Order: sequence, then C-alpha cells, then structure tokens
Amino acid sequence: MEMLGQKIDFLGDSITEGAGVSSIENRFTELLSSEYGILTVNHGIGGTRIARQRTPSFYPDHDKDFISRVNDLDSDADVIMVFGGTNDYGHGDAPMGTMQDRTPYTFYGALHTLYTDLITRFPEALIVVMTPLHRLNEDALVDDNGRRRAGTLKDYVNVIREVAQYYSLPVLDLYRESGLQPNVPVIQEKYVPDGLHPNDAGHVMLKNLIYSFLKNR
Repeated sequence: MEMLGQKIDFLGDSITEGAGVSSIENRFTELLSSEYGILTVNHGIGGTRIARQRTPSFYPDHDKDFISRVNDLDSDADVIMVFGGTNDYGHGDAPMGTMQDRTPYTFYGALHTLYTDLITRFPEALIVVMTPLHRLNEDALVDDNGRRRAGTLKDYVNVIREVAQYYSLPVLDLYRESGLQPNVPVIQEKYVPDGLHPNDAGHVMLKNLIYSFLKNR
C-alpha cells in the first residue's frame, strides 16, 4: 500500500489520545504524519470503551463509546484504524456476551455493531483492528472497585480477534507482536512507565509497527 498522502482516522482511547507522551508531537499519529507524509486524524478519547456502559461513569467522557463516535470519523478517510478494548477490561461493566450478540451492551455485541457500522459507512476504506497492548495486572479478574471482570485482558483480545475474523478485517495484533510487555521490568522502565500508556519511545515503536503493517498491505 502506498502510504504517502493517505488519510488515516484513528478511533481510540487514552493511548491514541497521547497519555504518556511528553508532547502531542510525539504521539504515534503525529510521527506517522511528520515522517511519512500521511494525513492522520486522531479520534482518541481517554477512558473510552468499545462496549456501551450500563451504568453511567463518574467521568462522562468515558461513556463516549466507540460505536457512538463512528459518525465523527472523516467520510473521506482511506483507512480506519480501531485501537481499543483495554478499558473494557479495565473498568467497563458490559458482560462478555456471546458471538451471537448484536447489542452494544455486551463486548461481543458491541464489536459486531462497531464493525458493521464502520463497514457500512466506509465500504471502500481499509478498516484495521488493533488489539490492546499488554498491561500490568492483566490477569486480574477483579477491578479496583471490587467489581468482577468478564475475563482477563487476553480473553478480550481473543474476542476482538474472533469478531474481526468473522468480518474478514485485518488485525494488527499488538498484544502478540508489539514487544511492549510492562510485566518485564526493563520494558516497563524504558517504554511503559505507568504499566499501561507507552511513553515517547513506546510511541515510536507503535509508529513503526503501524507503518510496517500498512505498507505491506
């Protein structure tokens, strides 16, 4: 895929928004633009989830789920990249559901709804799914508020892969291939100091992974 001049919209959460970087210019989206002449549009909102929250969040912005923001994406985008799921694991209240669900209030159903909406709105665009990065305490089944989670982070990743495969959407599997595993102390120190959000060096890695993935499409 020729990358120069391509317009890419990124739908994401705080990692896409740039939490962890020293300045906006060091986000992976801006790095792609400055280094490769790609027009990137950043639709990252911290705390947001793919699935719809059943009870309102303390921070209203966290309830701007991915499905509700599909119409905010640019109609002339050549590529749509969806980078979410870590907050569904971290502090979402939606059950996992089943592959047959088509409701935004389960994780399975929300993925079906999101992908269907994106394909309908962007039938000619390349839609790419990015799996969540590893994070500290990713196997914990109880969140910080004592609420039981629907699964481990790996469970959420597997569901993302499964539903993306159903729609034949390409997957950039950051969980499997990013090299960013903060449970390894040297990796946390160098790339993911808070155990979740990549720093400047981590965003360089994300930029390289995204560019390599897309140019080989």
